[in-house]
Amino acid sequence: MALRLGCLLTVAVIACVSAVGSAAHATRSAAAARIPALPAQDASITGSCPIPARFRPAFERAAADAGLQLSMLVAVAQVESEFNPGARSHADARGLLQVMPTTAAELNLDVDKPSSNVLAGARYLRLLLSRFQRTDLALAAYNAGPTVVTKLGRAPTLETETYVANVQRRWAALAGCV
Repeated sequence: MALRLGCLLTVAVIACVSAVGSAAHATRSAAAARIPALPAQDASITGSCPIPARFRPAFERAAADAGLQLSMLVAVAQVESEFNPGARSHADARGLLQVMPTTAAELNLDVDKPSSNVLAGARYLRLLLSRFQRTDLALAAYNAGPTVVTKLGRAPTLETETYVANVQRRWAALAGCV
């Protein structure tokens, strides 16, 4: 019996030593320095905003015009089009901020011109924020349309909930965006 107990104790000690060694190795690996990725070649290096340099003036003007945080507008553009001015949705939303042609026309702006598209998206988002008085509902309405959000009082689909969460997560990550 003593021999069995001794063998079990030896196995337990070996297992503990092995586990501690593995944990120490994992901690060293996790603590290893990470080199940040280089910014995209066309990205602006001012502040922490990943706005392509050619679009920065449009985003700055639109944010100021609509009274929005630049970081919010950048987050919407990242989620909507990843800064692709030629983006087009299945519903025909277009450009950097995926604005519907009818929405841009109501605002007397050109959905196909990047600077005008950004301004249209910013002004429309400002209208939605004024209407809903809540960022999550305004973003849901930007994605799914204000009628359905008004009717339900929430995001109508899981896809829209995911959209809102993605914009809010990116917006929070860009908090220092200038």
